[in-house]
Amino acid sequence: MAKPSKSPDGAVGGLSEVAARGGRGPAPVHRWNPPDCGDIDMRIAADGVWHYCGSPICRPALVQLFASILRKDGDRYVLVTPIEKVGVRIDDAPFLAVEMQVEEQGGEPALTFRTNVDDVVTADAEHPLRFERGAAGGLKPYVRVRGDLWALVKRALFYDLVALGTSERWRDDLWFGVRSSGVFFPMCPASEIEGL
Repeated sequence: MAKPSKSPDGAVGGLSEVAARGGRGPAPVHRWNPPDCGDIDMRIAADGVWHYCGSPICRPALVQLFASILRKDGDRYVLVTPIEKVGVRIDDAPFLAVEMQVEEQGGEPALTFRTNVDDVVTADAEHPLRFERGAAGGLKPYVRVRGDLWALVKRALFYDLVALGTSERWRDDLWFGVRSSGVFFPMCPASEIEGL
């Protein structure tokens, strides 16, 4: 399991405390409808590294700035400002979930994730977990960060999710999955669990 994060004053706190403190957060890109200026040579690789013109962007603050103006329009990812919109390529998901903390809230587990661009979200009805089949047949977990932007949960955290899993009735069948914030997120039919 992930360790508690340190707050700016050096005190140890949970990810949910970080989320509650808030911060500047993403720009209100859902309100902006500027002209489309085409695509630029920017790509987010499957490992979460942002590239511009084939070179990695090594400044975390710059990556966080770009991430704060990212949105998905249909099947296309775009960076949006009040005056222009440009398309970017994404290999898998725009973000990676790199840290997870499990806490109890009202007697229920709450799974809180931090992304590689320091967004913090707790899996719930608004920020669901979903599980898709990968190319090799294994499961790939994702958590919704905002809008239609998802974070791929890193493989080490996926093993932690499996360790937290239980079998429950879902859609008239027995499924294996995890609970967070009172919501059950199914991974696979319980009969397939040996395959994980």
